Amino acid sequence: MSCYACQNNDLFDDLPPRERVAGDDCWRVAHDFNSSLPGWLVLVPRRHVTSIADLTDKEAGTLGVWQVRLSRALRTVTGCVKTYVVQFAEKEGFAHVHFHIVPRMPDLPAKRRGPGIFQYLDQGAADSRLPEGQRDDLAVAIRAALAIESS
Repeated sequence: MSCYACQNNDLFDDLPPRERVAGDDCWRVAHDFNSSLPGWLVLVPRRHVTSIADLTDKEAGTLGVWQVRLSRALRTVTGCVKTYVVQFAEKEGFAHVHFHIVPRMPDLPAKRRGPGIFQYLDQGAADSRLPEGQRDDLAVAIRAALAIESS
């Protein structure tokens, strides 16, 4: 099986901050590797699942909590006015269910709002992606915001 999410889930304890922003026994949070937008997060089940209908009750029960907590942390860290939550899981190698939690910044151009937000995903140019160090820094800041919220 060639599943990017499962490969990283198997390495959970050894992942860099950008691939292990936060997590529990059901979910892992990563900063999207393919985005030029700071704070574009991906919420991934820790087990292989290709349809939302196949989530366990436990996974389903914590899904909304994670989405809200991540949205709050993104507001704190990035200053976004809201987040978009999107799930397709159709691309080859990425059929593993995953939810994009995307910060919608106050100054976002109108053409990039709603579905236009996907213009921030890499279209093939590696130099348009956020550098690993910046994604690691964001991951650490988001992790800290999550810790403050839960205390």
